[in-house]
Amino acid sequence: MKKIKLIEVRSELGAGTRGASMGIDALRVACLDKGCDYFKRFNSISVPDLNYTLFDKDLFPNAHHIDSILSVHKNIANAVEQTLELDMFPLVLSGDHSNAHGTIAGIKAAYPDKTLGVIWIDAHADIHSPYTSPSGNVHGMPLAMALNLDNLERQINDPEPETIFFWNSLKKLAYPGPKMKPEHLVYVVVRDTEEPEDYLMEKHGIKNFTYAEFTQKGAARVAAEALERLRDCDIIYVSFDVDSLDSKFSKGTGTPVEVGLRVEEAQELNYHLLQDPRIVCYEMTEINPTLDTENTMAENAFDILETATDAILHREFNKTAIH
Repeated sequence: MKKIKLIEVRSELGAGTRGASMGIDALRVACLDKGCDYFKRFNSISVPDLNYTLFDKDLFPNAHHIDSILSVHKNIANAVEQTLELDMFPLVLSGDHSNAHGTIAGIKAAYPDKTLGVIWIDAHADIHSPYTSPSGNVHGMPLAMALNLDNLERQINDPEPETIFFWNSLKKLAYPGPKMKPEHLVYVVVRDTEEPEDYLMEKHGIKNFTYAEFTQKGAARVAAEALERLRDCDIIYVSFDVDSLDSKFSKGTGTPVEVGLRVEEAQELNYHLLQDPRIVCYEMTEINPTLDTENTMAENAFDILETATDAILHREFNKTAIH
């Protein structure tokens, strides 16, 4: 039976608001408050972050701290790849969502010949590049890195050559060329996008299950349809940004957005998705306790994390029992 390994990534270099580096410790506090032994049950490793470079002058206005982010992503990719090669399940807890590209790179390094699908549960599409980003925050760019998309048709910025060098290095990290195809990306409850992202979603026909569609169909059916859309994929990665939750439940995140999932809906969705044996990695990200009161976001996120973990363990137990 596969063991879960927790990979803790405290980097918040890609976020526009400070504090996401404390998200993992906020989850640990939530765990203690619940009287739970979650963080004792699983081995965990902490990936080196370079958050101290946030105090240095930022030289990259179109992709803030992209030089340090490249180093962090290399560390994440190595940790994820090694975990998969040891036949363990990497469960990644990360600061900001830019880190997800390091995770994807690690998965692709471990499985270079397999077709990768991604289910992205998030308020945001995160498919900007330094050429299109209005903010320059790299947590809006991880999917463009993984898909190897610059989106020059919608260019609004003229990045410096050094920025482009690091950007191209990130796109090639751990695997040359695109790590996935646009048709193998499925969004759930994305609802806060900019025009360059809308253009790419329409151009490539990327499916987004809106919250209206989610409430109409229910979590089980949305999970089934999302997985069916990825029927040609050998392996799948699920990335859960806590701002997919309605802002009533998600004050403790950098970019909360209204009209999103309730906590129970997020639990149900993650549980149904994680029954699929093709899912090889799960990530939770963007908890920022400095924006919160009474650690509410982390308490809600911890409930979702427990449900997701139970689903992974349940699936592995059943797989072992069958064999």
